[in-house]
This record gives sequence, C-alpha cells and structure tokens, in this order.
Amino acid sequence: MKMGVVLPYGSARSTARLCQAAEAAGWAGCYIGDAIWCEDPMIALTAAAMVTQRIRLGTLIIPTPLRRPWKIASESVALDRLSEGRLTLGLGAGAVWMGWQAFPDEVTDTRARAEMLDETIDILTLLYQRKPFDYNGQHFHLKLTQLDVMHYPPQPVQQPRIPLWVVGLWPRPRSMQRVLKADGVILEKRAETGQESDLTPADVRDVRAFVQAERTLTTPFDIVVQGNTNQLVPAERQEKLLEWEASGATWWIENLIGLSEAEALARLAAGAPQLT
Repeated sequence: MKMGVVLPYGSARSTARLCQAAEAAGWAGCYIGDAIWCEDPMIALTAAAMVTQRIRLGTLIIPTPLRRPWKIASESVALDRLSEGRLTLGLGAGAVWMGWQAFPDEVTDTRARAEMLDETIDILTLLYQRKPFDYNGQHFHLKLTQLDVMHYPPQPVQQPRIPLWVVGLWPRPRSMQRVLKADGVILEKRAETGQESDLTPADVRDVRAFVQAERTLTTPFDIVVQGNTNQLVPAERQEKLLEWEASGATWWIENLIGLSEAEALARLAAGAPQLT
C-alpha cells in the first residue's frame, strides 16, 4: 500500500513547496482538491512538477461538471508530459455544497452531474488515444472526424491513458458500476438513507471482490482510502494501516486539508508511515 497526502487548499507556490517536502520525506503521492472557485489545481500541480522528480501528483478531485472534457484532456496531457508520466486524475461529480449556490449557471442536478461524469470518463479515454471519433452524449458532443489529426495534441506519456480515479459510493450500484470503467476508486460509503458512513476494512474487501468479479479492463486498479492518523501513536498508526493494506487498499491518503502550510510541512517532514 502506497502512502500519499491530500494537501490543504492554497497557492501554487505553497503546493510546490509542499510537494517538494513530501517527496524528500518519502511520500509516494501528493494530491490537491478543486473547487468552483479557487487557485487552479492543474496550474498548482504544474508548479509542483517543476520542482519534483519522483512523487506522483494528482487531483482529489476535479468536479467534472465544472470543466469540459476536452479542457481537462488538454491540461492533463500537458501536465502528464511535463511530469514525465506522474499524473493521476481524480474525478467526481462535485460537491455542490462547496459554494455552487453562488454560480447559478452551473449544473447542480444529481443525475445530470453523474451523467456528465460518465461522459467525461468516456471522452477522456478516447481523446488520449489521439484517434478520430464522434461522440453524442446527453451533455457533450464531439465530431473529431471533422478535424485533421495534424491538429491533435500529442498523446500522454502514460498509456493507454492517464490513470483515472473515480469517486465510488459503496454499495451504490450505479456509482460502483462507473468505477469499473476507471483505473481506481476513491472509496466512500453511503448508508441506505444517503448519509455518509464510516468505511471499514471489511468494506474494502467487499469492493476488491466486486472489482475482481465485474471489471473487464486488464489494466491495474487502485483502491484508495483516506483518513487521518496524526493523533495515533506509531504502533496504533501501523496497526490501522496494516489492516487497510491487508483488506486490499492500494493507497492510503493522509488528509491534511485545513492545516496551515507550516503545519502541513511539519506533518510531511515526519515522513510517510512505514509498513514493515
């Protein structure tokens, strides 16, 4: 199981400093969020790519209804090539409670946002192949057969596509069917009432079994769990993380959102947990 962090919202300069510190301290990945109005995460990750060499960089998450798929594709190809293949795109339908009421032109309907996420996954997969195609969805339409291939941007370094992690609400059938099209699931749990519930290692084992039984793609697949272990003593932290690893989680993402830059730097400098 690899160890990553999701960083506090902040400036591109701060993101670059934090990613550089995380790489020096042995963390495997740095991820940042997106919002309806914030410093752009793709620009911040570009700054981070310029001062790092090894660590994976990514989004947790891009709310796909806020960005057209071809814009995501253009930015992600540039960042993937700049970082020499270190980008992971986390995608979701978006959290409308994070200020969307201030932008009434945006799509807030739950079903429509889910449809837009589905279509974005499909379109990104096709765009990364750098081949002509037409696409007629409910929300997005492309006629790349009418555009000469000489005008297409290059393919990303990572093939067959930049890895796509998608939010999956366990055990919601439609949500979990969607993640089968992706390269990883950012796992959350919902009760029958719709309320968020605490994810358990047993849930991860069930998700792993579901993916192994139902996914037809042969590319690697990540199961991503998030949380905070900062308040635990080292022995408790290791015990908790080893349990997640044994359940089938492939990434643990330590949540640093809400910390100041100084607090986050101190947490990163303590180093990634060692599962030995």
